[in-house]
Amino acid sequence: MDNFAQYDLLKGLKVLDLTRLLPGPFCSMVLADYGAEVLKIEAPGEGDYLRSWSPLVEGVSAFFLAVNRNKSSMTLNLKEAEGRALFKKLLLDYDVVLESFRPGVMARLGCGPQELLALKPELIYCAISGYGQFGPESLKAGHDLNYMAETGVLHTTSSREIPGLSGIQVADVAGGALYAVSAVLAAYIRVLKGGKGAFLDISMTDGLVSMLPLLSAYHYTLGLDPAPDTTIFNGQLACYHIYRTRDGREIALGALEEKFWQNFCRAVEREDLIAGDHQALERQDYLKKEVAQIFAARDAEEWHRLLAGRDTCCEILKNMTEVHADAHFNARAMFWRLPLAGGGELLQTNCAVMVDERKPVRHRPAPALGQHTEQILQKLGYDETAIAALRQSGVV
Repeated sequence: MDNFAQYDLLKGLKVLDLTRLLPGPFCSMVLADYGAEVLKIEAPGEGDYLRSWSPLVEGVSAFFLAVNRNKSSMTLNLKEAEGRALFKKLLLDYDVVLESFRPGVMARLGCGPQELLALKPELIYCAISGYGQFGPESLKAGHDLNYMAETGVLHTTSSREIPGLSGIQVADVAGGALYAVSAVLAAYIRVLKGGKGAFLDISMTDGLVSMLPLLSAYHYTLGLDPAPDTTIFNGQLACYHIYRTRDGREIALGALEEKFWQNFCRAVEREDLIAGDHQALERQDYLKKEVAQIFAARDAEEWHRLLAGRDTCCEILKNMTEVHADAHFNARAMFWRLPLAGGGELLQTNCAVMVDERKPVRHRPAPALGQHTEQILQKLGYDETAIAALRQSGVV
């Protein structure tokens, strides 16, 4: 199995990925982009649930293709005793096990962290879940929206009028996947230094709560609820707010510091607004009204031209078409078109990290379900007859 990831930072690291949907696959994709060898272990017949989600490209979910590049796929039925035995045999050649089942599922199969770490002490066992492996709510079902609601994130980022839905999965990616990446890498460093393996308990809700240091400090110090429009970061200030332009677009003003506020006021020819503290609470209603009228007087593109290069921290809210065409993101190779097996292509977002002044430009497409099963089994010593028997019994 050739590794097509262009970075070699994690060359030699081997990951068994049992996860589905977004958090785990995003985590293993980042590891694969860094150079790790990732093998997806999927249930025979259905595989990762994300494979069937619309929209489809060449019969496969565009979502699945977007987060499973540079990986291989093997089907394996862990509900069968022979499948579990095969998994444990396979495990001996891998460094990391990544799973996202509900707490206790792997243990009931005899493949939990205690069992696998006993089998291979230097193993890194990483479990991603909504609420962690223990606690009063550890077994509760949930999705990104629920996790954001539970942790106060939605409460502090919504407007007074109506709670807002995030367009990206903050809990899945930031609270789960990226914390899992950092934890796996930290554990791997310990192993490389001769230390033991690790059981990593990654809770997406813990991840979100850990992102609340400023709001928690605000609440603890002042005893106030950081509700919408009550802190400097969520709508309280005129200088850090979203406004509507004449043509109905939105524009984000982030002129928190005095120098940026002054630059903005001069650029829009309203130097009278500079006098006094621009963050004084008693001035905010007046300033919001004035700034709203300023932005409503011109179209978004006019504002873009007028404020360009003026150091005002002011940007138009871009749509996806504009983001994909953005000169800066394209200069940094954040988008590229991945050729697919059927002759089509899919726009992909690239790895966020630039290494040695470059980013990966060639990747292997997401694997077909079980595409590498036979190859893996042959490496484990199974001949054609044995492999056929495993298929016949539903183990693979």
